[in-house]
Amino acid sequence: MNTALILVIITVTVALVFDFFNGFHDAANSIATVVSTRVLPPTVAVFWAAFFNFIAAFVLGTAVAHTIGKGMIRLDMVTQYVVLAGLWGAIVWDILTWVLGLPTSSSHALIGGYAGAAVARAWILTGSYHQAWAVILPSGWTKTLIFIVLSPLLGLVIGFAAMVIVYWVFRNKSPQQVDGLFRRAQLISAAGVSLAHGGNDAQKTMGIIAGALYTGGFMTVTDMNGDWGKFHWPIILMANAAIALGTYFGGWRIVRTMGSKITKLKPVGGFCAETGSAITLLGTALAGIPVSTTHTITGAIVGVGATHRLSAVRWGVARRIVWAWIFTIPASGAIAGLFFVAIRLFYRAA
Repeated sequence: MNTALILVIITVTVALVFDFFNGFHDAANSIATVVSTRVLPPTVAVFWAAFFNFIAAFVLGTAVAHTIGKGMIRLDMVTQYVVLAGLWGAIVWDILTWVLGLPTSSSHALIGGYAGAAVARAWILTGSYHQAWAVILPSGWTKTLIFIVLSPLLGLVIGFAAMVIVYWVFRNKSPQQVDGLFRRAQLISAAGVSLAHGGNDAQKTMGIIAGALYTGGFMTVTDMNGDWGKFHWPIILMANAAIALGTYFGGWRIVRTMGSKITKLKPVGGFCAETGSAITLLGTALAGIPVSTTHTITGAIVGVGATHRLSAVRWGVARRIVWAWIFTIPASGAIAGLFFVAIRLFYRAA
């Protein structure tokens, strides 16, 4: 077995491990409210989410994948070792925040890890800490950094507005009638969130796997620029299976934080929170803006909780989540940088 094939196998395996932990973190967010309101049991909700995650690739296109792949890091500084270190930085940060029960963004952990590993390599090659930052392309980071703030705010505003509208429209209905209606409606809103989540997240691991196969010589330029040739379905199935398994085995802890610790939700609240986040996520996916499902659904849940009274929102939990968001990119970047330095000590050509 040649070195190129071994490196491709390692990279693909690590990418799938990251995808699995993405399931621990992010995919659970798309089913948090539907589980917490007891509309669906967790095992059924997981498969519901996985299905709509899967079909998102055919509905929402690849605009987000192109944003991530083209303009955030100078590609001349990227090697498979940089990708590996970036993946491990994201995985370690995901594990740490999962243990703490914090729904941080796996997507931003991956972006931070990728950038941190690239900066570490540039620093080693140039010998200058300041020159190393030239590997970062500011234009590619603008939308992502802006929407770290905007996506939860949009989710909050739309979730709040949806709840106010629902209260007004159904003001003469009994609580039992409203509950029965929105238990059914929540199946649709949960599907929308899962579809949007797939449009923003499912493509990232697929792109990494395709890149590994291409740089390893197992995929042609035509295949890479097209539909990945004979690897099209294997890549899609592997990535979606990994994220679904992660959701199944590790998602409940995050579900509990998202769906009940921030604010108590009823089916009508779950519907409004999911609608707010789905609208935000679908819009940004079509625009090619990589945002976090976690950030958006959290904002929407806070918006729904705030319609009752501000004290209905557990602001202490919300503050812990915000701090985790702030630290995700630099922390995963620092961890990935250390991983790359460790690789470099053993393999000078990395």
